[in-house]
Amino acid sequence: MSNDPVSQPLQTLTPEDDRTVLKLNQFLPYRLVHLAETVSRSFSQIYADQYGIGIPEWRLIATLGEHEAMTARDIGTATSMHKTKVSRAVAALENRGFVVREKNPEDLREQVLKLSPKGNEVYLELVPKALAYSKELENALTDGQSKALSEIFERLDKAASNFRPD
Repeated sequence: MSNDPVSQPLQTLTPEDDRTVLKLNQFLPYRLVHLAETVSRSFSQIYADQYGIGIPEWRLIATLGEHEAMTARDIGTATSMHKTKVSRAVAALENRGFVVREKNPEDLREQVLKLSPKGNEVYLELVPKALAYSKELENALTDGQSKALSEIFERLDKAASNFRPD
């Protein structure tokens, strides 16, 4: 691809003022976020109606189901959710009886979160549905595309992690 700004898919020069314009629907960071939100909303149809939980609550249940016990801070780190979202999700799930708090034996100032028996039941019911949904998305790709996508994710993650503005 040429370095000429006119030939770049993300930018065009308008004849009126020769300014560079960003086309949001062609801007890779926007496209990634938009796709992630679309997929997340689509999957949420599986658990929202049946269990009355939203995306942050699902992420918290999935994380605790995988790791069994974590602090709210560690959940925020693992899920890339802001601490306010984690706190609200914990409160909502605790009120519904899906999550319980216990003192952290390593630091009594902290609380460890765990799925309650009711929360674990929800987790165990949702795991096969989540895996089936993931498989359905993967089936939209050929084996080669799936492998390439995995490599693309790794490369983009590394590039974003190593990014340093000038």
